[in-house]
Amino acid sequence: MTIAVCPGSYDPVTSGHMDVIERCACFFETVHVVVAVNAAKTPMFSEQKRVAMIRRALDEDGYPNITVASTDGLITDYCRKVGASVIVKGLRQNGDYEAELGMALVNRKLSGVETLFLPADPVREHISSTIVKDVARHGGDITGMVPDSVVDALIYTLHRDTPHTEKSQ
Repeated sequence: MTIAVCPGSYDPVTSGHMDVIERCACFFETVHVVVAVNAAKTPMFSEQKRVAMIRRALDEDGYPNITVASTDGLITDYCRKVGASVIVKGLRQNGDYEAELGMALVNRKLSGVETLFLPADPVREHISSTIVKDVARHGGDITGMVPDSVVDALIYTLHRDTPHTEKSQ
């Protein structure tokens, strides 16, 4: 049985992430989508919320061979724990390869786990969590950029965290 791990910050999960995850589910018997917690970053959503958003998006499409979890340790340690032999990373055109290659080589050195690069769907290759948050923050339409179940959570979080001022009369 081949087990794959799809790690990422998923803050929030986008339709590009979902495309890579769903394609992985067709190639591997078991896929672990892992929210990687990076202490150096301040995410918009908590670790638990990111896991829940991914699970909800996957439940909509029904993928019984996908497990969603999180880790604050090394991805290679997570791979060892679950018996994964491959890490799958989606690549967009904007230089992802250079950033991901170094991590892939370190991961292979640490654990022998190989990294498979999966090219992004050209229709979604421009989408990133950063862009989605920026568009939503400025009132733009993010429909189709994230799963439907993420739209409301993102808008709610942005409005909750935005200070409101009263107009003087």
